[in-house]
Amino acid sequence: MPIPSLLKTAALAFTLLASAPAFAQGTPLNAPAFDALVAQGPVADAATIAASPWASKIKQAGTVRLGGTQTSNLFSLLNEKDGRLRGFDAGLAQMLARYILGDAGKVQFTQVTSSTREQVLINNQVDVVLATYSITPARAEKVSFAGPYFSSQAGVLVKASNTAIQSHTDLAGKRVATQAGSTGPAILAQFAPKAVVQEFQTHQESLNALRQGRVEAYVTDHTLLLNTLSLGGSEARLAGAPFGAQDAYGIGLPKGSDGVAFVNGFLKKIQADGTWARLWTLTIGQRTGSTAVPTPPAIP
Repeated sequence: MPIPSLLKTAALAFTLLASAPAFAQGTPLNAPAFDALVAQGPVADAATIAASPWASKIKQAGTVRLGGTQTSNLFSLLNEKDGRLRGFDAGLAQMLARYILGDAGKVQFTQVTSSTREQVLINNQVDVVLATYSITPARAEKVSFAGPYFSSQAGVLVKASNTAIQSHTDLAGKRVATQAGSTGPAILAQFAPKAVVQEFQTHQESLNALRQGRVEAYVTDHTLLLNTLSLGGSEARLAGAPFGAQDAYGIGLPKGSDGVAFVNGFLKKIQADGTWARLWTLTIGQRTGSTAVPTPPAIP
């Protein structure tokens, strides 16, 4: 999916599960281990907070206003029993709250979609958006990004019974779902220009269209498709390997915010002390059968 040219040349030595997944579906997250890791995250000293107006405002408010999701099994899923969000993005958000406030639980959550992520930042409804948020030039005109903190590519999901589509090169003339407001439409225009694209507002609507046979394939981030398969019980499969340019996920902040430097400092700290790798292992690696911890993308 398209990313800024500077990120194309950055050292994104990061290829997440580049082949079709071979893992036990439905592997649950180790919640106690996740909670313990978040609770052990670093805490910024007073001077680091004071040097950032963005962080100082949050410190004074006593809570981080987070724009996120709660239905992504690998990245941010709400546990209905205890009311906790867990996953890779959720862990980062909670550790960021701990870094600023000393308490990972001080997060005020706002649900966002692919189409609303910029607007909640522009309208000052949230302080930060952490929601598998791809960095693109168009988005960077409206908001600022810390990171990247993660990288992916595009993938194709089809019904398990579909033998006609083996990769993105087989999408010509096929009805293909993708999410409106995501980078899906652009990558389909580039790599499958003859596909019959149908845009849906949410990931779930796209999945429903595939399951109901209204479309023959669904193209979106490979990691989000892995997320779907990790839930277990799926009658779908990935068609071919991930494709397209590396898709860098960033942490959205208000345009021009000094919070970019502050959050980048936080990300570099948890990369250096091994927290990033431990979080990836708990939320993604153990869930998808991958034992090789990837190198996180370089932060400019």
